[in-house]
Amino acid sequence: MATKIRLARYGRRNRAYFRVVVADSRKARDGRFIEILGCYQPVENPPRIEIDEGRTLDWLKKGAIPTETVRSLLRKCGILKKFHNIKYGKKSEVTQA
Repeated sequence: MATKIRLARYGRRNRAYFRVVVADSRKARDGRFIEILGCYQPVENPPRIEIDEGRTLDWLKKGAIPTETVRSLLRKCGILKKFHNIKYGKKSEVTQA
């Protein structure tokens, strides 16, 4: 099963918010998902990003592929940098963060 970390849209018209979820890549955008990792609210000023770092790193280690939008959110939160350091063995930078 190919898993993706992607956004699922919720809210009403012109007041959308998104959940960051892990889902099978064959399921619909707002369909069945495996786990909720966080939320993203772009309407607020400034936009609010809340992502569970530990669970996200765990899914990335298992091979889940983030979509481009989620990848940019993970980059803003610093999670992608931590994953990169863990993957390529830069332990000194991981312990400092």
